Amino acid sequence: MTPQHNGALPFGERTPVLRVPDAPITLSTASVYPEKVPSAFEIAALLGYDGVEVMVSTDASSQDLNVLRRLSDYHQVPIRSIHAPCLLLTQRVWGREPWGKLVRSKEVAEELGADVVVVHPPFRWQRDYAKEFVEGLARMQDETDVLFAVENMFPLKARGAEAGMYLPDWNPVDQDYPYVTLDLSHTAVSGSDALEMAGGLGDRLRHVHLADGIGITNKDEHLVPGRGNQPCGLLLEKLAETAFRGNIVLEVNTRRVSSRAERMEDLAEALAYARLHLAAAHRTWEVSPAGEVTRRGAR
Repeated sequence: MTPQHNGALPFGERTPVLRVPDAPITLSTASVYPEKVPSAFEIAALLGYDGVEVMVSTDASSQDLNVLRRLSDYHQVPIRSIHAPCLLLTQRVWGREPWGKLVRSKEVAEELGADVVVVHPPFRWQRDYAKEFVEGLARMQDETDVLFAVENMFPLKARGAEAGMYLPDWNPVDQDYPYVTLDLSHTAVSGSDALEMAGGLGDRLRHVHLADGIGITNKDEHLVPGRGNQPCGLLLEKLAETAFRGNIVLEVNTRRVSSRAERMEDLAEALAYARLHLAAAHRTWEVSPAGEVTRRGAR
């Protein structure tokens, strides 16, 4: 007599209950500040991150191609993305000319095997740069396999009014950018719906800065995911459902911790949160209106 399995799989055969995308979970070098870039590689290796995003800053080691290559090789931690020096504090890093900064970022990314350059939209006072930004970025994109992913920013708020700092806008959804970085600390400051923004971006969303925020003030908090009010976990689950293969970058603020041990704990917690939520249910079973449970695809 053939045994009845009641829909169970044959012995030894397993059906996964979760789908986990191939998206690497990486650590931004900004997350270890005030420690330096070498510490980010060390911590990423110790905690088991899948790579590093280099925030090009005033730290000389973040600007040096050879130093970055040696750090990556020594710790066996790949550099998966480069954050171009777009901050106010980095206006003189790699020159003052904004297009030159992007060219240099692209060249470093290509040399190190990174696949993304994170870019901020132009500041409002960079009018010539802003005028050509969309078209110029498209031309640069045609010349490389490295993706230029423009990051969502936020307006400044004062006495109930908003003042825009960026051109053509801080919100990338309605702009003609081929690729976008979604930062959840920035959605907190701008009061944006991160899930709605991700949905509006569709396939253009290729890079995520995972952090949290409360958004009561203009402060860009970059909290450890789960410590604010942003839908960090739900966004990760949605990305898993769509088999997202871009980078998930933990860009959190640990500058106020009291010790390196506490910094390590925060960054371990952030990684655990990301791994826990970057998974989607593998819908194996179906239930008929009569309540009969069958395995999907079974006859």
